Amino acid sequence: MSCCSTDGSCSTGAAASAPAEGRSTIYNVSGMTCGHCKATLTKEIGALGGVLSVEVDLGAGQVTVTTSAEPDDALLAKVVDDAGYELTGRAA
Repeated sequence: MSCCSTDGSCSTGAAASAPAEGRSTIYNVSGMTCGHCKATLTKEIGALGGVLSVEVDLGAGQVTVTTSAEPDDALLAKVVDDAGYELTGRAA
């Protein structure tokens, strides 16, 4: 049985499941309690140059930032602090 469909396209889905380019770094952030916190941090961190995506996990108190290059921890800490939260470091 072939992985190709009758129209000649491949149906393995390999391209769709390929990981996004960039590097993901997880940070511990204190002070996040609600959806507004999540939206604020997503917007503020996402506005930084080189940031590809931001995922906020309120329950874990963590923010995952995917960047095109090595992230600037000091800049991220400043942005998070300016937004009213505290970046306490990278998660282990």
